Amino acid sequence: MDERWIPARVGDAVTDVDTPALILDLDRFEGNLARLMSAVQGRGIRVRPHAKSHKCVEIARRQMAAGAIGICCQKTSEAEAFLAGGITDVLISNEVVGDRKTARLAQLAARYPGAKVGVCVDDPRAVAQLARACEHARTQLDVYIELDVGHNRAGVTDIGAVVALGQAITSQASLVLRGLHAYFGNAQHLRSIAERRQAIAAATATAQAAQRALIAAGLRCDVITGAGTGTFMLEAASGVYTEIQPGSYVMMDIDYAKNEQELAWPAFEQSLMILTTVMSRRKDAQHDRATLDAGLKSFSTDSGPALPAFAGWQVRGVSDEHTVLERNGAGPDLLLGGKALLIPGHIDPTVNLHDWIVAVRGDRVEAVWPIEARGAIF
Repeated sequence: MDERWIPARVGDAVTDVDTPALILDLDRFEGNLARLMSAVQGRGIRVRPHAKSHKCVEIARRQMAAGAIGICCQKTSEAEAFLAGGITDVLISNEVVGDRKTARLAQLAARYPGAKVGVCVDDPRAVAQLARACEHARTQLDVYIELDVGHNRAGVTDIGAVVALGQAITSQASLVLRGLHAYFGNAQHLRSIAERRQAIAAATATAQAAQRALIAAGLRCDVITGAGTGTFMLEAASGVYTEIQPGSYVMMDIDYAKNEQELAWPAFEQSLMILTTVMSRRKDAQHDRATLDAGLKSFSTDSGPALPAFAGWQVRGVSDEHTVLERNGAGPDLLLGGKALLIPGHIDPTVNLHDWIVAVRGDRVEAVWPIEARGAIF
């Protein structure tokens, strides 16, 4: 076990876990794994969960054991952590650009010759950089053409550019054209079902047109990969996508809970919480306040602050090391030294602030998992 501070040991009571700590409810987590695989069973869809949400090798292993064919990540250093942990099919669903970065990626692929390592491109110059790096490292990479299906962040939209990229990739012996990356990130958080349906219908049409153009040009397009937790049932039912990439489904957060839910789709439970300690308490005629020992250094606030997982209290303020709650109704009486659970607003950047995930079943710690890819941003 790593000699760094860890918040708990196997067998500890949850109330004895040191804080702030990420707490994973294993019953809910395992239920989420099963719900996803059951929802797509029989559809001929491969599941490649996005591991940027958890950055944890043990969670990736459990996703693979449940039926996933591999994982996605966003950075070469993330891929390195998962390959080192025995995950043998990793797609960097992002561009890797620059001689130093491409050299590192090629060296990583060479270090794990039995693994599949993929990357996305949206520019012929990036194709050339990847090819040079692979030739120098004497290895191959799987390559996916990035489509801009509405996210307006990266990718190509012109069909001619898609074909030109496909031709550039196949002209390089060290690169293998696998297909298209067609992920619509913004659509995951469109609140209404109707909005999400409209967005994914447009993305699907773009992906299908690109696939047909590649095939007409005599090029391969075996895989069309994309989709996230908010829309994956739409891509899975499209008849165009062959692979889906939901990530947040295993843990969930407040932002996803704001989406309108389609009753026919799986309902994922909140399995990840932030355990905190009440470090200051004031209860008098003017105040009913509890200050917790977790703040901006323990959770992301890009989608709003972490919120109490119980009624009767609201967030009054958040600072570097503190969250201040004030009573606003009937709820538990928070005691000095007692523990309180918060629900993260956005799990991906929240997980990246921690070294460990404390996995619990009932009121006992069952495991403590390192977050191996924490801080892997290169």
